[in-house]
Amino acid sequence: MEEMLDADGLTIISPMQQGVEHRAKIAIEARQDRRDNLFVIIDTPGGVVEVVERIVRVFRQHYAEVQFIVPDKAMSAGTVLVMSGDHILMDYHSCLGPIDPQLVLDNRLVPALSYLTQYEKLIAKSENESLSTAELVLLQKLDLAELHQFELARDLSIELLKQWLASYKFKDWTTTETRRKAVTKQMKEDRASEIARKLSDQTRWLTHGRGIDMKTLRDELDLKIDDLNDRPDLKHAVWDYFWFMRDHMAGNGNESFVHAINFF
Repeated sequence: MEEMLDADGLTIISPMQQGVEHRAKIAIEARQDRRDNLFVIIDTPGGVVEVVERIVRVFRQHYAEVQFIVPDKAMSAGTVLVMSGDHILMDYHSCLGPIDPQLVLDNRLVPALSYLTQYEKLIAKSENESLSTAELVLLQKLDLAELHQFELARDLSIELLKQWLASYKFKDWTTTETRRKAVTKQMKEDRASEIARKLSDQTRWLTHGRGIDMKTLRDELDLKIDDLNDRPDLKHAVWDYFWFMRDHMAGNGNESFVHAINFF
């Protein structure tokens, strides 16, 4: 795969949780001779967006261009990570997800937007004086400090996505397709903001774990996604490798895995 793409390769099959960023850094720095470009095979249910930010910092420290290959899924914070790439490769089966960062609460990851949405609904019902007794008790139990952390995580996810799309994914967008007008920095930022807004719209996607396929990303978000089916040799290599790694993880009880040519 490295020869096919003329790029260094890294695989992350893991939730975006503390420690993944360190293993990604060690794997990349272990290389003696680096190419200019990196491809990342990513499979993740999501996780903590601050971990994603540190991973992207590692990638951009060492590589001029980064492309992501999504054979299966890159959800939530994983979607934010993928949006930091110069190129994204998927097929009809692959999916990204709504931007819904997760925070550690009582030793488990919980989706921030779900808590915020429920809180906003309860507040609205309170203002209308239509709260039930059970809802009133639930509202009183909500921790305002935790809610604030959820808001910060949501805002950080959106801000990072906007920044990375404008800087990397849209870097070669220089003229509009129809009117052939020069694309300004503000136009790139506005387009990135629109994509961030759509990806964080729970009324559109409904659930935290809903997959957003390549066709939807292209048609509704107007995102350029490269189709792995256009490269059958690469697709077969990716899937053979991906399922081999999945089998290896299952056989060894691994839930988190980072792999490079000289890091295992």
